[in-house]
Amino acid sequence: MNFIEELRWRGMVQDMTPGTEEQLLKEMTLAYIGYDPTSDSLHIGNLATIMMLVHFQRSGHKPFALVGGATGMIGDPSGKSEERNLLEEKALRHNQNCIQKQLEKFLDFNCGDNAAEMVNNFDWMKEFSFLDFLRDVGKHITVNYMIAKDSVKKRMESGSGISFTEFTYQLVQGYDFCWLFEHRKVKLQMGGSDQWGNIVTGTELIRRKLGSEAYALTCPLITKADGGKFGKSEAGNVWLDQKKTSPYRFYQFWLNTSDADAAEYIKKFTLLTREEIEPIIHQHQQMPHLRMLQKALAKDITIRVHSEEDYLAAVEASEILFGKGTTETLKNLTEETLLAVFEGVPQSEMDKNEILKPVNIIDFLVDLTPIFPSKGEARRMVKEGGVQINKEKTGEGFTITTDLLLNNKYLLVQKGKKNYFLVKII
Repeated sequence: MNFIEELRWRGMVQDMTPGTEEQLLKEMTLAYIGYDPTSDSLHIGNLATIMMLVHFQRSGHKPFALVGGATGMIGDPSGKSEERNLLEEKALRHNQNCIQKQLEKFLDFNCGDNAAEMVNNFDWMKEFSFLDFLRDVGKHITVNYMIAKDSVKKRMESGSGISFTEFTYQLVQGYDFCWLFEHRKVKLQMGGSDQWGNIVTGTELIRRKLGSEAYALTCPLITKADGGKFGKSEAGNVWLDQKKTSPYRFYQFWLNTSDADAAEYIKKFTLLTREEIEPIIHQHQQMPHLRMLQKALAKDITIRVHSEEDYLAAVEASEILFGKGTTETLKNLTEETLLAVFEGVPQSEMDKNEILKPVNIIDFLVDLTPIFPSKGEARRMVKEGGVQINKEKTGEGFTITTDLLLNNKYLLVQKGKKNYFLVKII
């Protein structure tokens, strides 16, 4: 597989130094991408660069994922309007371990010559004295060169300015590339387009310090068709860690993307081939109401980030609102997923003592909850089969007991086809 051609048709090439494509065609090449370890999870904003490494490895090259233990202690000014909080080494190490486990879902770390590797720049920066850094690195790059970078100029022109710490970030990242080039034969650094300035500082340092040629490649920053920021939902960042973003919410994010965005994302974030993607796009254009594009996108990514079991559970949970779920489906939902599925439906609370003894369905619907205004109306709808408790149809003899509780604290009431009520038992 030709790596650059693969990226091009997927819309994942922004900038590339001369000679990069020729180098990749000539021999197995080693390349790296850096990841910020200031959180214990990556998010979907990192997926584009992760997929670059995936395609790189599938093309027969060797990928390195660099976790910036040292640079994470400094902070990258690229795309930032202000200084960020810095973390201690112990917290950074914990975050790095979590990130590696996530990357292992995408990259093969055990496949021979081109097995992926994880490196940490703290390992070669921790013994570096300030004076040594000035002598061995700083003297090779001029202040004029550093100030010319857009990320630096924007911060210098802003009201907040830029600290010396963040100003030197491009030197530290440049030295990462230089160290990996010299000690691990890594010839290419890749990343998002906002990293272009930092990456070419590395190629320049390699040229000036080692007299050698290195290469740079970036992908476009992912945006939404409406101009909104990619990677965030109403609840905030969409994380790869299911403790931060449940598989259901993760699946829903992709399922709810616009048609224009889905047509782009399916190329950038899935491993589906051009021959597989083009028919899906064509079918979607013929029957957009079926959302085939979004479903294919959400399926592929949810399975790879989480699991097929999580994907199937998310699909099942999604169908509950459309009347396809069952009582068993509801019982299997975690509390987080249950609340996510029924976010926005009317909710009420009642004392658990009220149902320690069986309560008739009519009394429950009128006296203990605000779902019906009168027993006559409640009785009529129950008799007609229009009321369900936890997706189970009720009759006039139906009773509410603690055995019915979902997650030991909820009851789902359905009035008619589309009106849901969630009752929390406290």
